[in-house]
Amino acid sequence: MQGEESGQILAGTEGDSFPLMEINTGETEASEQWDYVLVADHRTQRNTRQAHQQQQFLEELKRKGFHYKMIEDHRKVFFGIRADSRIFDLYCTLLMEPEGPATRVQPARPSSVPATTRIRIVNFVLNSKAAAGGTLEDLVKSGVFETRFALHKGAEDLKKRWARWRNMFHPQPIDDIRDYFGEKVALYFAWLGWYTYMLVPAALVGLIIFLSGFSLFNASQISKEICEAHDILLCPRGDHSRRYQQLSDTCTFAKLTHLFDNEGTVLFAIFMALWATVFLEIWKRQRARVVLHWDLYGWDEDQEEMALELINCPAYELRPQQHSYLRSTVILMLSLLMICLMIGMAHLLVVYRVLAAALFNSTLLFQEDQVTTAVVVTGALVHYVAILIMTKINKYVALKLCDFEKPRTFSERESKFTIKFFTLQFFAHFSSLVYIAFILGRINGHPGKSVRLAGLWKLEECHLSGCMMDLFLQMAIIMGLKQTLSNCMEYLGPWLAHKYRLMRFKLSRASGDPELRHLQRNYLLNPVNTFSLFDEFMEMMIQYGFTTIFVAAFPLAPLLALFSNLVEIRLDAIKMVRLQRRLVPRKAKDIGTWLQVLETIGVLAVIANGMVIAFTSEFIPRVVYKYHYGPCRQGAQPAVDCLTGYINHSLSVFYTKDFQDPIQIEGSENVTKCRYRDYRNAQDYNLSEQFWVLLAIRLVFLILFEHVALCIKLIAAWFVPDIPQSVENKVLEEKYQTLREKMWYGRQRPGWGRARPQA
Repeated sequence: MQGEESGQILAGTEGDSFPLMEINTGETEASEQWDYVLVADHRTQRNTRQAHQQQQFLEELKRKGFHYKMIEDHRKVFFGIRADSRIFDLYCTLLMEPEGPATRVQPARPSSVPATTRIRIVNFVLNSKAAAGGTLEDLVKSGVFETRFALHKGAEDLKKRWARWRNMFHPQPIDDIRDYFGEKVALYFAWLGWYTYMLVPAALVGLIIFLSGFSLFNASQISKEICEAHDILLCPRGDHSRRYQQLSDTCTFAKLTHLFDNEGTVLFAIFMALWATVFLEIWKRQRARVVLHWDLYGWDEDQEEMALELINCPAYELRPQQHSYLRSTVILMLSLLMICLMIGMAHLLVVYRVLAAALFNSTLLFQEDQVTTAVVVTGALVHYVAILIMTKINKYVALKLCDFEKPRTFSERESKFTIKFFTLQFFAHFSSLVYIAFILGRINGHPGKSVRLAGLWKLEECHLSGCMMDLFLQMAIIMGLKQTLSNCMEYLGPWLAHKYRLMRFKLSRASGDPELRHLQRNYLLNPVNTFSLFDEFMEMMIQYGFTTIFVAAFPLAPLLALFSNLVEIRLDAIKMVRLQRRLVPRKAKDIGTWLQVLETIGVLAVIANGMVIAFTSEFIPRVVYKYHYGPCRQGAQPAVDCLTGYINHSLSVFYTKDFQDPIQIEGSENVTKCRYRDYRNAQDYNLSEQFWVLLAIRLVFLILFEHVALCIKLIAAWFVPDIPQSVENKVLEEKYQTLREKMWYGRQRPGWGRARPQA
């Protein structure tokens, strides 16, 4: 989909081509001088129609002020493209200030135009609509040209200082990255580096919270009661378990659950809400410093795009902003339909887990006590595969919706596409986690009257030690798989593809001409497209979501993200410099819509973590028991643990005589009652008073937690200014100096101070 997708998202230009200027058509000799390279197959030279289209396109480039040179080998034809320097003079003239001292003299021709600027302008013109009615992308699709790319040149320093595994813990040369790949890529790596740096305190706090559970591994009163409950029998769980189980059998899982479901969970969730805010606020300050250093503080993206349009075609007419309520309604309805599909995928995973439990039990692949764990693990694997499939579908749908909306500019198109694609990806990644955190085990009914799928299969229940264990396992498996497999495939895929292309082309037999060999090496690198950098951003946003949204259930998420990012930075560097063709540089002064995505994730993290603590964790039931039902309700007693008796209080009673088929349950003749996790009356199995008290307190806690966390976020955002004072003072000083120069220049002009005639 590379060529098709990039063609769909690139903004076209209407209007006929024009003779920009008279130029010297002399050919440049060194391949290092080419701004861009077009590649065609030898077969196109023998096809009259394709050869004519090819020549027509190249001649139009000459009329626009481009030189080109044809270089051949035994398989391919390379066309080196270079723009005349006067094109870049026009670019500088269009973007300079319309008033001020600079207008007094003719702007001097710069000694050299940055390679990033040259490539960006040439790429824009090449991908704009030609006089013949088509674009370069259309010619590539029809086979007139095979591909096009910018040459890698002058990257030796980046290879040594940046694109090496041994430099994993070295700082990144952001200015050098900017000079080679442009501001958009440099800002991505600057943001990724800052994100990785800020993960260090989050990872340390999460690790401390997790390890603090080890200090209470054997001291927890709840774990002690579970491990000593040899006389408490749990009711059979699901259709795969047809026997009673002692509560003490869950001793190990109860201790493990306490590692991430303890009193520190609430503090860590609040800490992560504060961390996410501080991370974004300080990043804004970092970005302001970097952009000021690059002299892009006042740069305007719309003005840049209009300048490129005018360079390509002086007859270009500005497209006004448009909005259609009908079109927006259609897009909204289609987006909601896709979101419902994502939710439906989560329901299919529920069906899979129910059927897998029955299958594993009937085929005797696992023991009864292993079926639940096997279902959770395989369910996570199925979810991961579903994510890979839905990613392709979501990208296609987001592109079509973006085309239907008809945005005015490339930047507007990119912003709208980002919002649509991320929304779909968010539901694809997190829908099953929402089900496990807030739905699993809560609609199952009770023993003797279970809710069944299609009246046949009993719905799955939470793990014996609670629903937090299921959520922890799902997070660990999906995040571990996504980080490990994604990084492996992200590196091995391009590496193997590059080696395969080298083997097919047999570079060793190529021509000894250095210029031709340089073109061949660049051609054999892996192709890039419009989504190459976009996909890197999306991958990091999803990881940021996993790191913050359900971090209360998985405090090791920041640590996993930290290790992954240390690898990701060098992996992306090696891939961009050594394995892929050169990305087309793009100018930018921020990370664009991704900043709003990060802020949205921060708010969702507060809501989700509050709900996990309130409804999934045992934190609220423990606190309520401790101060309302337990032995300390009248005051603390030094000789008694305040949670003594909590297990017996939290388990409901079910009488075995009320089973629909008690004979099929092993040992039922000797058991009169069993226990299960819920708050129900023993007489009629309706929800008890304790359930409603807990529900009310859960809701109160959720409201308080979210308000406290959001207030902390707002205070932190106010306390840390987005722009450093030094940057603001520098900008003010530059404005002041500009006005003083204008005043000085105005005084030198004839007629200064002369009174104007009255109208």
